Amino acid sequence: MRRIGQELVKFAAVGGAGVVVNFLVFNLVHHNTELPVVRCSMIATIVAIAFNYVGFRHFTYRDRDKSGRTRELTLFMIFSAVGLVIENGVLYVATYGFHWDSPVENNIFKFAGVIIASAFRFWSYRSWVFRALPETPSIPAARQEQPVRVPR
Repeated sequence: MRRIGQELVKFAAVGGAGVVVNFLVFNLVHHNTELPVVRCSMIATIVAIAFNYVGFRHFTYRDRDKSGRTRELTLFMIFSAVGLVIENGVLYVATYGFHWDSPVENNIFKFAGVIIASAFRFWSYRSWVFRALPETPSIPAARQEQPVRVPR
């Protein structure tokens, strides 16, 4: 439990920084362009995904298997795309389904989508993308071989 707790704290630290990047880009693009709100959000999410990959690979999961980088990056992009759909799907439903489209509502529902997508991402990244290296079995002290003593 302690190990998963430490992993969750590191994931949250990188993810929290990614959320800041996500919201900064979202609000900059939304307030400085004529793009629709969900398109602005998708751009911001893609920027945050790139930011998060670097943080996860070099901080959160730096001790994990590094042998299959192509596989790792491919899976990361697939699961990140699913997270992008979850995150922006919430904003889409709120904006176009319920017509909650003020700047405050946009940020609230974007944040709700980020939270839901983050739970999915934590599970998928730790389970499929950044796999743990196999643990080396430890030999109990009683079973360790004692040096053979040869009589003189």
